Amino acid sequence: MENSTDIIKKIAVVGPESTGKSTISAQLADYYQTVWVPEYSREYCSKLTGPCSWEDEINMFKGQLALEDELLPKANKLLICDTTFITVKIWSDHVFGKAPEEVLTELPRRHYDLYLLMDIDLPWEDDPLRNFPDLREYFMTIWMKELQALNANYSVISGTYDVRKKNAIDTINQFFNII
Repeated sequence: MENSTDIIKKIAVVGPESTGKSTISAQLADYYQTVWVPEYSREYCSKLTGPCSWEDEINMFKGQLALEDELLPKANKLLICDTTFITVKIWSDHVFGKAPEEVLTELPRRHYDLYLLMDIDLPWEDDPLRNFPDLREYFMTIWMKELQALNANYSVISGTYDVRKKNAIDTINQFFNII
């Protein structure tokens, strides 16, 4: 028997820091009249008084999954995810030299139908929760490698904010054959 959430298509909006993930996620949710899953780590990290610890990374992984699971039943055909827990893997690899085992175990299990990889062609916007303005190209390469390793369906979304929104909508419509 098919669960009603089984028909929901999941779109992950991912990429390096300051590439418009939250903006495009909100725009896409509005356009497709559905819900979007905010980036759990933004809320979590805003309450920290120091740098993220190993345990913080695990907490952000669990929090992102819980938030996604909570919002999935509220979605209207598409669930837009402002990033995914793969970010925990990428950050942990960079900061700690390895990723939590829970994250590695969940990676092949948690399916997203389409990833929109936000390009680094937008100007950097300072934010107290952003750390690596000089490593955007590096992280863009890492994101591509991670998505390729998952054999994920992904498309790089480039352009100014208006063009980026149009490119994202066109990509989604084409991928899911939406007219």
